[in-house]
Amino acid sequence: MNQHSITLHTDGPVGTEAVGAFLAELLLSESQPPGRHVTLSGDLGAGKTTLVRGLLRALGYPGAVKSPTFTLVESYDLPPYEVHHFDLYRLPEGRPLAGIGFEDYLRPGALCLIEWPEREPRLFAPAALRVRLTGSGETRAIHIESGADLPQSVVQRLVEGLGGGQSIR
Repeated sequence: MNQHSITLHTDGPVGTEAVGAFLAELLLSESQPPGRHVTLSGDLGAGKTTLVRGLLRALGYPGAVKSPTFTLVESYDLPPYEVHHFDLYRLPEGRPLAGIGFEDYLRPGALCLIEWPEREPRLFAPAALRVRLTGSGETRAIHIESGADLPQSVVQRLVEGLGGGQSIR
């Protein structure tokens, strides 16, 4: 599959949540079960959890969405979907995810959203989408790149739906 990428610009949390909502629609509206994972990179405070909040809201989750910095994972049962939000920032040095049952979350029908994937780069190489957030203050650039297991139809809808370099407010 060809690699595709797009960069979006937002100027606040509402725009970042809108990108997350659109990603939810794309990733979970395909006829096949998700069974995918999305990596989210960026500095502390870049908006990774804000983007996840937008995705979860689009799936109908009404509760608080917090970063699982201390718990490592927050799971959401949103029938018919199962979503797992990981934050690997505090993953102990030298303690691989493989040794703590991480593979159990990567099953068909689940969507895994992984913050700080660089802590386990080999494990996340085939991510459906790789998202990198950069910026300062309220302004964010969100770079989205398709991975090896994302169907071409999803990539095409992403490009058509969001448009390269589009600003979202």
